[in-house]
Amino acid sequence: MPLDPRVKRFLNLLAAGNPPDARTATVEERRRGLISLMGFAGPPLALEQIDDRTLPGADGALRVRLYSPSKAAILPGLIYFHGGGLVAGSMDSHDSIGRALSHYGGVRVLSVDYRLAPEHRFPAAVEDAKAAVDYISANAADFGIDAARLGICGDSAGATLAAATCQWAVQTGAPRLVLQLLLCPILDYSRITESKRELSSGYLVDQATLDHDLKYYLPEGAAPSNPLVSPLLAADVSGMPRTFIHTAEFDPLRDEGRNYFERLTQAGNEVSYTCHPGMIHLFYGLGAVIPYARTAFEQIGGEIRAALA
Repeated sequence: MPLDPRVKRFLNLLAAGNPPDARTATVEERRRGLISLMGFAGPPLALEQIDDRTLPGADGALRVRLYSPSKAAILPGLIYFHGGGLVAGSMDSHDSIGRALSHYGGVRVLSVDYRLAPEHRFPAAVEDAKAAVDYISANAADFGIDAARLGICGDSAGATLAAATCQWAVQTGAPRLVLQLLLCPILDYSRITESKRELSSGYLVDQATLDHDLKYYLPEGAAPSNPLVSPLLAADVSGMPRTFIHTAEFDPLRDEGRNYFERLTQAGNEVSYTCHPGMIHLFYGLGAVIPYARTAFEQIGGEIRAALA
């Protein structure tokens, strides 16, 4: 179907603002741009309680934010990693997504403030993600979470971390995760897919932005084909928890999400794939200008509830 009219108006609005060229933008410009973009999230959803805490990371304390939709002593849990190309974003910039996942999914969400590049290049973010999942799983009760009903989630580059960490958890046998939720995931930095060619510019995320972020994320000599960078390329994807993958029709990253769904399906996993028609990358986080974001979160929330029931 064609690009959603509201999405088209929003993209025109962004273009009229003459954003900096991603090919020459600094990391600070990239970070400020993402914070500005997330200002279109809309009014924050009210929750029963929100707490900021710290937990042990791979190299020092990690900030996390705990979202609770009710006063129940124990609830299912979802560990969430924000997007931003692994160079931008934070639990603050993506607060609206943490709230929505908790509200619509009926779960306690732990949003993790992992280290960003270029101050901390690969594999720092992956190491933080592994450390967070390991600690939360082992100490779930301290967060009011049922360790037997724990899932992992990420959006965009946060989904890169979620997918790589989920693969690691399956390979090592612990911690045990029962849900994997990937929203507009970046899963293969190593190749140009058909959707990347067709939608290379003008659709919020472009190839220049992906190249910019990868340049600052990877240290010299690191290969984009490393499965910790491009989880789609992992040799073995069997034994995964129940997985839900969401992409957008007009997202350059659409095809790699679809490809991961196909690989997981072929490996015998229980996996569901939704491509949202007329939408762009990060549409679910732009509820103030894209009302369909709520419809998507209602579906996503239903999937979370079903998987963690």
